[in-house]
Amino acid sequence: MVPVPDDLVATAGDGPDATATPTVSVIVPVHNTRRYLDRSLGSVFAQTLDRRRIEVIAVDDGSTDGSAEWLDEQAVLHPHLTVLRQEASGGPGKPRNTGLDRATGDYVFFLDSDDRLAPAALARLVHMAERCGSDVVYGRIAGAEGRSAPVDLRTTSDQVSVFDSPVYWSLAAFKLFRRSFLEEHRLRFVEGRLLAEDLPFGIAALLHARTVSVLADQDCYYLHGRDDDSNASRQDIDWCEYLDYIGTVLDGLADQVPPGEQRDKLMIRHFHGEILMPFGAAYLARDEADRHAMAAAARPLVERYLTDRVQAALPPRLRLRAHCLRAGLDEALTAVVRADTERQPGPPRLADGRVYAGYPHFRDPQHPLPDACYDLTDRVVLRQRLLRWGWVGGVLHLRGTAELPLLGGDTVEVQLQRSGAVHRVPARYADGTWQAAVDPATAADGGPLTDGVWGLKIAVTAHGGAGAEGPAFRREAWLAPEGGANARECTPRIAGRGPAGPAVAALFLSQPHGHLHLDLDKDGARRPLGGDLRGTAHRTRAGRATLAAQLTLPGCPVDAGLRLILHDATRTVALPTTVERGADDHYTVRSVLRGGPPGTWRVSLRVTAGPLRSDLPIRTAGGRAGEWTPLTLTVPGATLPRRVLRRLRG
Repeated sequence: MVPVPDDLVATAGDGPDATATPTVSVIVPVHNTRRYLDRSLGSVFAQTLDRRRIEVIAVDDGSTDGSAEWLDEQAVLHPHLTVLRQEASGGPGKPRNTGLDRATGDYVFFLDSDDRLAPAALARLVHMAERCGSDVVYGRIAGAEGRSAPVDLRTTSDQVSVFDSPVYWSLAAFKLFRRSFLEEHRLRFVEGRLLAEDLPFGIAALLHARTVSVLADQDCYYLHGRDDDSNASRQDIDWCEYLDYIGTVLDGLADQVPPGEQRDKLMIRHFHGEILMPFGAAYLARDEADRHAMAAAARPLVERYLTDRVQAALPPRLRLRAHCLRAGLDEALTAVVRADTERQPGPPRLADGRVYAGYPHFRDPQHPLPDACYDLTDRVVLRQRLLRWGWVGGVLHLRGTAELPLLGGDTVEVQLQRSGAVHRVPARYADGTWQAAVDPATAADGGPLTDGVWGLKIAVTAHGGAGAEGPAFRREAWLAPEGGANARECTPRIAGRGPAGPAVAALFLSQPHGHLHLDLDKDGARRPLGGDLRGTAHRTRAGRATLAAQLTLPGCPVDAGLRLILHDATRTVALPTTVERGADDHYTVRSVLRGGPPGTWRVSLRVTAGPLRSDLPIRTAGGRAGEWTPLTLTVPGATLPRRVLRRLRG
């Protein structure tokens, strides 16, 4: 390890108990952040991880606001806090390196002195690292007080690929690192820089790591804004020098990752960030000569690393900037940046079946900018939510919101599709909200829907500023109810289909995406009726038997037949049945027998509605959840009277 510099002075609280080996060293660079130290260091002192397993190293980098004195006071109260002092170095890189050289923990976590940790962050990060053998563990970062998170990590993963996950979009130091891994590759931060000093460190760590893990189910790190606007990212920067520095960083990356798809995936992130980031308010704030200088500094990066694949992956606002930089179109570049920074771009344009961003100079003969730079067709995503859905009188009613961003929407329709067949049901649409009624008797272009499973989509068509006479642009999306499945609405029901006769209709959500589907089955075999059908059978000593069953049967027609039946391997007997219809589609059926053919019979309920006939097995009432015990009736002797007994085909 590099020796501790001579100008480094250790003060009170110089390290934890010498008999304890810390699990994690938390390194905190401090420079004039006294007002935030209670919050930042306090979040470390409040960790749920055993304090004896935490080593805190605060490196004061020439503070003049009382930060060093406050740290000395805290070191007296917290023996596991080590305070180191050094002359101001001009950025967080050197104090981080100083802390890293002094660290003894198995793992290292870098915490900025104006940010904070969630209480269980270290315990959970260390646990994942130990379980997965991780060299790097990402904890989910949440923005606070005006700052946004660099990337929204939402999926916890034991191991991810740098090239096929969002981790590369967060190269900042706020992660857990295995210290032996950092020493093996001698990873250190660039010193003396206020911005992007952690970029080479983050790139090298991800490219060398054997296992990178992500802990994303809870927030771990809170990235705060400063109320005095002193965050490094908000300072006045020599952007030409900065872009030259970024060039050396990306050249180093190119030495490690050969040209091709994988390098391009990484470069897309750098064009979004370091290369094109300065071309915003900071660019417009400079005079014409400085703007030319900034463009000249960025142009070599664009020429070296803007492949066709990278350019196509950028949004139009960045695609246009990159093209203008490469082509030396400084006037057009300024117009594009001004459209983003000082005012909103114009509305999108529809032309030739495609959508183009409303930036200046589109198809302007005086400014030869390619249409491809403006094209955002593949980026227009239908924003929609299915808010309510349910059956009313045999008709499926749907309600939701839908719009094409910046294009709005002129017409909305629900689309049913299966096996190449597509039927469209118009929706009423106003102020971004739509309502539609899908009637199985008429949804097939005025006729009944055929048997089968129908997927439901929402389709929105926009015409832009030209109105209905202009070109149309259409997007479709699967309907996915908010909150998942609704047990009541997913209960199979009888649905009328006019001349096609009733069918068993069942709504369900596909797995794993949760898209809404409608299953129509004239035989009721795929998703049977009567899922809650339960019954009892009682016999007296005199031989009299009473059968009773209850079920919910949505959509049952008034003239439908409900009849209890007995059946064995070869015979079926229909019984005289009384039917009571209650509220909420609840039915109770009963039958009384004074004798019958001997044997043990299973009891079912036959439902008949037009051509639909479905025999529903009855389960015993009072059984345990998940158990399926068929209701049976044992008849010891006598035969049913002929006027009661009627044989039916099975």
